[in-house]
Amino acid sequence: MRITRVYTRAGDRGTTRLVGGQELAKNAPRIEAYGTIDELNSVLGLARTFCARSGGPDVVVVRIVDMLRHVQNDLFSVGSDLATLPEDRWEGMPRIAGADVGRLEGWCDELNADLGPLKEFILPGGGAVGAFLHQARTVCRRAERRIVSLVHLEPDVHEDTIRYVNRLSDLLFVLARWAARHLGEEEYLWQRPDAAPRADGADS
Repeated sequence: MRITRVYTRAGDRGTTRLVGGQELAKNAPRIEAYGTIDELNSVLGLARTFCARSGGPDVVVVRIVDMLRHVQNDLFSVGSDLATLPEDRWEGMPRIAGADVGRLEGWCDELNADLGPLKEFILPGGGAVGAFLHQARTVCRRAERRIVSLVHLEPDVHEDTIRYVNRLSDLLFVLARWAARHLGEEEYLWQRPDAAPRADGADS
């Protein structure tokens, strides 16, 4: 694809076109779905950029950056698939497959094996990289909800797409914890209200 001009004025009336040329309102469920995938990709770009500049151990930085770059490429396939109606798909069109879902599961297992057991909920944070990964996780969950809403209207959505996005949110949670640990960032656990110290400093 070669882009020669950024603006086209075609969407000035609140509509946009799918890959096959069909015109839809910009708030249509299909547009909401792949638009949220695009938003997720942008947050992952922030996480990758901050990781590359973190000054952390090279082996840690390279692993996170490579993982995120791979996911970002996958998300382009997810977005283009959602932006294309079944009748407009072509032979050889890049689409998410079961192997891509399996890759995420493998990464989850590898990273989780390097972490201690989780005894309480985590407050999103863990340094800049961890914070952006947690943000990406929540955007990923929203993308999943948008895709599920689309499926209820148009059941042609590829089932591996839903599986991939669902598994990706799991990976982002584990990766946020792994990044915090190996980049030397502190994580904060949710403090149960009944365990919180009183404001006057007295024991409860």
